[in-house]
Amino acid sequence: MVFISRNSKERADLIVYNAKVYTVSSKFDIATAFAVKDGKFIGVGSDSYILEKYEAPKVIDAGRKSIYPGFNDGHSHFLAYGTGLLRWADLVGTTSFDDVLKVVRKHQRQYPSEWILGRGWDQNDWKDESYPTKARLDVLFPDHPVVLTRIDGHAVLANSKALEIAGITAKTKIDGGEVVLQKGKPTGVLIDNAAERMLSFIPTLSREEKTKALLEAQTNCFAQGLTTVTDAGLDLDDILLIDSLQKQRLLKIRVYAMMSPTEGNFRHFFPKGPLHTGSLTVSAVKLYIDGALGSRGALLLKPYSDMPGHYGLRLHPLEYYDTICKQAFDAGFQVDTHAIGDSGNRIMLHIYAGFLKGKNDRRWRIEHAQIVDPGDFRYFGDYSIIPSIQSTHCTSDMYWAGQRLGARRLKSAYAYRQLLVQNGWEVNGTDFPIEDISPLKTFYAAVARKDLKGWPANGFLPGNAINREEALYSITLWPAKGSFDESQRGSIEAGKVADFVILGDDIMNCSEDEIPHVAVLETYVNGEKVFGMKNEE
Repeated sequence: MVFISRNSKERADLIVYNAKVYTVSSKFDIATAFAVKDGKFIGVGSDSYILEKYEAPKVIDAGRKSIYPGFNDGHSHFLAYGTGLLRWADLVGTTSFDDVLKVVRKHQRQYPSEWILGRGWDQNDWKDESYPTKARLDVLFPDHPVVLTRIDGHAVLANSKALEIAGITAKTKIDGGEVVLQKGKPTGVLIDNAAERMLSFIPTLSREEKTKALLEAQTNCFAQGLTTVTDAGLDLDDILLIDSLQKQRLLKIRVYAMMSPTEGNFRHFFPKGPLHTGSLTVSAVKLYIDGALGSRGALLLKPYSDMPGHYGLRLHPLEYYDTICKQAFDAGFQVDTHAIGDSGNRIMLHIYAGFLKGKNDRRWRIEHAQIVDPGDFRYFGDYSIIPSIQSTHCTSDMYWAGQRLGARRLKSAYAYRQLLVQNGWEVNGTDFPIEDISPLKTFYAAVARKDLKGWPANGFLPGNAINREEALYSITLWPAKGSFDESQRGSIEAGKVADFVILGDDIMNCSEDEIPHVAVLETYVNGEKVFGMKNEE
């Protein structure tokens, strides 16, 4: 007969106790301790339960700090953010075109290059809200191509040298794009597919440069508490690079990579079916139906209120969307489509409905779902179409969105509450680098619908705010569900990967205005600390 000592304990690698642990389980349980082994949670519960059942070489007293599942950005551009850190002048927050030129000139002095690049200008933030022109760029940089991308990524300002290289003239016609003219000549502003043509001429980074960009981006993400990010549209070589870096354990952040709709991606992934390595998920095709509201590329059912006769842009023929949706459906992949305007949303909802037929678990997504006609909300519920929202778009656009849409249309824009009730869940993200990388600012915008100065006092269209519990789900478990990864991550439960973040305050109970300023103290992936100060053990 073998006797087992009552004092014997199960071995773990890490124990954390004396915490307030928001598990984000289905019942939204709150625990005080957990144990981790081999990169996964093996027990979650009270201090007494965990400390009596487990022993570990590393034990952390959390000092009653609040702990959450690792944050998951459900829609971002991870690689683009990283490359921007390396080579793009940061134009976010510029208050005039003079300010833009000052930043660009300083950047070129510090980091001289053949192509002069910048990103983040927004004419809606300037006293003069009209588009800038290339005239002053031509004077300052006559021999260098200059391309400055608007904050939404759907418009650029290019100088004459860049236009010459791209072969863009006043006579250039581009389906789904616009070459903005003034007195019959290009101003340098290119919108949507015209901007894409211009950007395609910019020399690509080497594999080594992209590796550096990804690792730089990872460092910044960990500092914000992000353990999983989305990259909303990647070519095959970039997906394979991410996979390689993850297998080498250089890239530890988890990535949901949406495929750009290229034949190379389709040939590689469709025959094998969706990929879930635990670190990398490739289960979706990313499409674009229209542009952005700020550059008036969003496709509307009725003309823009501040530009009579202009409806925005549809980027491809309808047959294009039907063809790719069929390919993805037959291969068992998701389709995730960028749709901003009410017409763009209606087109894609109708196309999706034709394939999905009714309730389903395909988890096809509408990315942004920014302006939805009141009669079209039901499509999300009737066909189990998942809205993938970005709460900070609401608080960035609220100053001028009414000018574009008018008061009546604005009521069904940024309708995050109305979208949430369709299926009972929705994905949330930042769309960085278009918006700030911080998931806490996403959380704040979702519940407060205010800017960082607390304006407007009652929130922007406050009836479409979501509560704090829903907001936390929207940046943890629901994005994991949005990529079919909810069985492995998104909550602090036994059997799931031990991704978690420790914050300096409790975002579920602190005052609303403090939420975006709460400090990220430590971030863990697979139970390994990837950000934070050294613990006292």
